Amino acid sequence: MSIEMIVFYLLLIDSIGCNLVVWFGEEWYTKHFRIISRFFPPAKGWALYYLILVLWIGLILYRIG
Repeated sequence: MSIEMIVFYLLLIDSIGCNLVVWFGEEWYTKHFRIISRFFPPAKGWALYYLILVLWIGLILYRIG
């Protein structure tokens, strides 16, 4: 397993977790991470864009081999 695949899987797990928090746990996030949520507010558009970018990177890695 190459370093690129490891980084891809870490980013994929992070982007899926980000989307789960933004879509289903927004109140929990802002309640428990008040300081962080001031700098990184939960935004559904950016989270979805992040997931799409990670999936696009995965497609590129798949095509490269």
